[in-house]
Amino acid sequence: MKVLFCEVEDWEKDFLKNKLSNFDLEFIDDGVVSSQADSAKEAEIISIFVGSQVNKDVLEKFPNLKMIATRSTGFDHIDLQATKEKNVVVCNVPTYGENTVAEHTFGLILNLSRKIYQSIERVRKVGFLPDGLCGFDLKGKTIGVVGMGHIGQHVARIAAGFEMNVLAFDVNQDKKLAKQLGFKYATMEDLLANSDIITLHVPYNQHTHHLINLNNISHIKKGAYLINTSRGGVVQTDALTKALDEKILAGAGLDVLEGEHELGEEIELLSQKINNNQVDFKMLLQDHMLMERENVIITPHNAFNSIEALERILQTTVENIKAFESGKSINTIS
Repeated sequence: MKVLFCEVEDWEKDFLKNKLSNFDLEFIDDGVVSSQADSAKEAEIISIFVGSQVNKDVLEKFPNLKMIATRSTGFDHIDLQATKEKNVVVCNVPTYGENTVAEHTFGLILNLSRKIYQSIERVRKVGFLPDGLCGFDLKGKTIGVVGMGHIGQHVARIAAGFEMNVLAFDVNQDKKLAKQLGFKYATMEDLLANSDIITLHVPYNQHTHHLINLNNISHIKKGAYLINTSRGGVVQTDALTKALDEKILAGAGLDVLEGEHELGEEIELLSQKINNNQVDFKMLLQDHMLMERENVIITPHNAFNSIEALERILQTTVENIKAFESGKSINTIS
């Protein structure tokens, strides 16, 4: 079968060629939208990452497409209604970086609690002057974990090592798990009101869209910190900026932004290569303003990005493709 891999690095190509030697593989460095016409016509399987937006128009370029293997857990970058209409099977990587994302979450937390980024910049520019760099302990603080899936559970385990109190919100409560990991379930409102740090670990869908919003930021404990390593759309940008402006939130650590896709297309925006009517310029401006705040730390959707996690992603993707070819699809979402 002809397989087109998008957004891949050289070392990944070698891994995939070795594992999928019986397949006809083609690689492009960019997203699927930039794939050449000849490749699109022949491809029966495409493997993409979150930077590739697959909608009805994109699917029209792939007349022989039978499967999409996304190298991610989330699949909000794929129009599942369109793939269903085209009878295209979609498979994901359900687990690969639960510890990886949890570790990055605490990287963001520690950067905020101990002002590590500002401290590094101080040494580079001024020298060993700690004035204004006083932080706070994690011990004894309450962390509110929104979403107690694989990642949320790892966050709870790490938090226990810091001797933190853990509150959790999840639509499905597992009392046995709570006892095992030593956390307590709470309503969303109670979690917001009682957490010193709020960290989000939910998938992005119609139920979690703007989970943090203008209607509930008033419930947040004054002076709390918000961490988001899930998806940008889980947090309403207007609500985040308002909470920071009004000092409801003391700061935020963000690996994702609601308008991050548009941030990645700024060069195209300037050269008029994309339709400006489809761009939320207000959100784009708000994202830039967030980047300028000293109490906000932003990383480029990088929480998943460790050698071990990437290898797990590739291995599961290989298994997904082989299973589909054999007629026994696994990890299907559509």
